[in-house]
Amino acid sequence: MINLAGKTAVVFGLANKRSIAWGIAQKLHAAGATLAICYQNERMKLEAEDLIKDLPGASGFQCDVSNDEEIDALFARLKDQYTKLDVVVHAVAYAPAVELRGEFINTSREGFRVALDVSVYSLIAVTRGAAPLMTDGGSVMTMTYYAAEKVVPNYNVMAVAKAGLESTMRYLAWNLGPKNIRVNAISAGPIKTLAARGIGDLSEMMRTHADRAPLHRNVDQLEVGGTALFLASDLASAITGETIYVDCGYNIMGF
Repeated sequence: MINLAGKTAVVFGLANKRSIAWGIAQKLHAAGATLAICYQNERMKLEAEDLIKDLPGASGFQCDVSNDEEIDALFARLKDQYTKLDVVVHAVAYAPAVELRGEFINTSREGFRVALDVSVYSLIAVTRGAAPLMTDGGSVMTMTYYAAEKVVPNYNVMAVAKAGLESTMRYLAWNLGPKNIRVNAISAGPIKTLAARGIGDLSEMMRTHADRAPLHRNVDQLEVGGTALFLASDLASAITGETIYVDCGYNIMGF
């Protein structure tokens, strides 16, 4: 059994009980980690704080990862409260809903900018904030999707963002390796999160995935959480710069 007692993890991206961030937080908490759980804004605060209460010892923090001042303020608070960090979970992605329906060629300049800023640059920003607090090394992980590699209808600009996210993850892994900070990505199968609900034909995507995947089902948040727990632990001490698939095997199929 993995034991993270004495480790502190900051988890970005909690919106509600369907969030991948919530599945990960539950697994890290069960393993004994001390948790700082972040939600985006006041609108999400009430539901997020209600969930956080179910994890004794965990604390909630508001942080919009598209705002550098909020990121700086958050890590100043985390330094004061925890002194050091061991794990960073970046479970953040967003593109305007209109960009996730219709033809990719109609992607707007602003939609492209927002998707890349919130979904990709934020990984750089939060990792830069966390790195000075990861004095004993540690693990950073982000969430990606197979559309970074192959065309998934309606995923559109978010697929471009995920491709950029995976490349960003690799560059951070190279950059932070000398500090013994590992950076990896988890590529989960489709899950009905708040962010995913904006994707056109999500239900059809999930049906197709379950039909074609070797395990003939979809993945859930806690299964993603199990992989995150592994990456947070010393069992993954030699793994960095990797994309790990948690998609019931869908990615191995040709058709």
